[in-house]
Amino acid sequence: MYKVLSNHEYEIGCDEAGRGCLSGPVVAAAVILGRDFENDIINDSKQLSEKKRNSLRTFIEENAKYWAIGIVWPNEIDEINILNASFLAMHRAIDQLDCPKDLIVVDGNRFNKYHDVPHECIIKGDSKYMNIAAASILAKTYRDEYMERIHEEFPMYDWKKNKGYPTKAHRLAIKEFGATPYHRMTFKLLPDQLSLDL
Repeated sequence: MYKVLSNHEYEIGCDEAGRGCLSGPVVAAAVILGRDFENDIINDSKQLSEKKRNSLRTFIEENAKYWAIGIVWPNEIDEINILNASFLAMHRAIDQLDCPKDLIVVDGNRFNKYHDVPHECIIKGDSKYMNIAAASILAKTYRDEYMERIHEEFPMYDWKKNKGYPTKAHRLAIKEFGATPYHRMTFKLLPDQLSLDL
């Protein structure tokens, strides 16, 4: 895995978590590692255990030069659609970086331009570049933590386990109990054969 794409000092790695969920926010992270950053374990967050992600989150927060989290809430997702919400979450994370911004590298194949900062989209970037992988770890751990917190409010949806993704148990709970303010109402909450009373 490469650390960064360019030789720019302020190259920002970006990634998001929660795009395919039925409930909860989409969360993005922006990370600038810095020249001295070294780590042999960092990888795409999906390839790591929860325990490893959490310990790497602490390591990234303590050792990256700059990092920030951006959040877009379900009502906003419903207004602007999930793709735009993913980009907005990344923009909100980048907004919080109090430093120069030379280049943004993003996991995926599309991105909405951020002011006049150049960007590069990299398919499977979270398994190729350490700064994008670090962003994927922060986005995933912050979002998971939030979903575990709101699980206490609505335990019947099992968000502690499914994190808002469309599991069978999650869909059955929506069928039985209806939707919550945390659900994305523009998403297909139930398959056609299961009707939803709102």
